[in-house]
Amino acid sequence: MGNNKKQGSIVAIVTMFFIFGMISFVTNMAAPFGNIWGITYDWAGMAGNLMNFTAYLFMGIPAGNMLIKYGYKKTALIALIVGAIGLGVQLLSGVMGDDISAGVWFGKQTGLNLFIYLLGALICGFCVCMLNTVVNPMLNLLGGGGNKGNQLVQAGGTINSLTGTLTPMLAGMLVGTLTKDSFPQVAPLIITGIVIFLAAFCIISFIKIEEPQANLSSVVYEKSPLAFRHCLLGVVAIFFYVGIEIGLPGEMNAWISRLPFEGAAAVAGSLASIYWLLMLVGRAASTAISGKVSTRAQMITVSGTAIVLLLCAIFTGDVNINLNLNLGFINIENANVPLSCIFIFLCGLCTSVMWGGIFNLSTEGLGKYTAKASGLFMTMVVGGGIMPYIQDTFLAPAVGYLGSYWLIVAMLAYILFYALVGCKNVNKDIKVD
Repeated sequence: MGNNKKQGSIVAIVTMFFIFGMISFVTNMAAPFGNIWGITYDWAGMAGNLMNFTAYLFMGIPAGNMLIKYGYKKTALIALIVGAIGLGVQLLSGVMGDDISAGVWFGKQTGLNLFIYLLGALICGFCVCMLNTVVNPMLNLLGGGGNKGNQLVQAGGTINSLTGTLTPMLAGMLVGTLTKDSFPQVAPLIITGIVIFLAAFCIISFIKIEEPQANLSSVVYEKSPLAFRHCLLGVVAIFFYVGIEIGLPGEMNAWISRLPFEGAAAVAGSLASIYWLLMLVGRAASTAISGKVSTRAQMITVSGTAIVLLLCAIFTGDVNINLNLNLGFINIENANVPLSCIFIFLCGLCTSVMWGGIFNLSTEGLGKYTAKASGLFMTMVVGGGIMPYIQDTFLAPAVGYLGSYWLIVAMLAYILFYALVGCKNVNKDIKVD
């Protein structure tokens, strides 16, 4: 009996790792595709990303309720179907609607194809919100919470970073140089995503997953998870963190893509891929040490280091370097890029730890409130759409690309505060059984 239970846990963990990878694949397609549309409609660079993350605002709490009512497996299956539909709508945007006017937006005549794409991005956002709601609490619970729970979340994040590394790189390689006709060149990535979603649906349908928390629908909740101060402050931290994670490489991608040299989009995609690769390295390292080094200690270290790196990037200014880099699957030759980019993508080592760390610290001691708290966290992932959109659309035109990174410095300062003070559970008197 014990062996069967252990095997069931291993299958559940592997399944959650697979889903973690799909989350990053779908999310990281938004930035390069948005930059393609941004060539034609200059306000659209981060619009797809905004729609993707806006979905969390509307789907976060319903996704948590789905987890309680239907369980982890059914929620994941529903999400996979929704994801395939969303990618299908995005694919349609590249082949129809470009000759149909949707009116004047931001002072420019806009085609209907852009809004079809944005609808697809919104639907994909519903998908990744549900998937995120499944994988984070399940991995944390399968690990037994605490440092071991964080270790599993970080391991899943490593897989997430691997697909995050490959996606912008592949998009950049397919596009080369941004033009208004670049969309058909990246259509194979969308088709691949649809096939993977449908294949994942078939595989997971036949896998037996033991639900870590059974019969949640009969549990009585006397309070909201927000009654716990560390959970409330953690919800705010998640909002800022996702804005940091997406804004760091997203703004750099937009910046480098628009530099006046041939193959700029490919170089931008490669630099963004390095950021996600370093997130993979950071999460793998955290997975190795999380059994011994506390989550709080890791969070204090990485948030402080990220602030220092961004200050170096900002004060380096517009100094350029001739970059040559060959990592096998990432190859940059004689690219004249800002030195600041080096400091920016090094931040990937720091942000790698933050998602799992914040989730782990915020849900520590919540017991039966964990599933509901997960829904709240997913709602606040909308920060990944709002904050980069503010950075790209309002700050960058006003103070320049580098100046816009002061917003991220401020958000990192809050993360540091949360790790130092805000994560302490001062509501241990609330019944969580």
